Amino acid sequence: MTSPREAVAAVVDPEIRVVTIDELGILRSVDEDPATGRVVVTITPTYTGCPAMDVIRADIRRALAAAGHPDVEVRTVYSPAWSTDWISAGGRAKLAAAGIAPPGPVRREGAVPLSLAVRCPRCGSPETEQVSRFGSTACKALWRCRSCSEPFDHLKAL
Repeated sequence: MTSPREAVAAVVDPEIRVVTIDELGILRSVDEDPATGRVVVTITPTYTGCPAMDVIRADIRRALAAAGHPDVEVRTVYSPAWSTDWISAGGRAKLAAAGIAPPGPVRREGAVPLSLAVRCPRCGSPETEQVSRFGSTACKALWRCRSCSEPFDHLKAL
């Protein structure tokens, strides 16, 4: 039987299908009560009102049931708010490999970081421009590379 943590960590994000909810930092915790077998999963949406949350909850329940853990509670917490800092290094690499520019780290204290360029995930050029603040999903913006002329999504830094 697969552990509850392994089963949930393998759930793929329904909007950005190249990363799991664990790699994206949505998955906060997975706890199993040894006496009852009940599994409590805690998740945080990338932003309040994220339309993928119902699908994510259903996918978590389905993954746990398939792994032999049918008694599941999925809790959604909003504090602390999700941050792009929670995306794992592996998740960032998968986003880039799929042509989605991952955001850089967000600093919460001290000087406000200034992003001078978003590097093209296809050719690596910093010669890019934002085409639209809105991309294929609400958490992404549409960019274009001036060097290779390819459009790409950039995951918004939060």
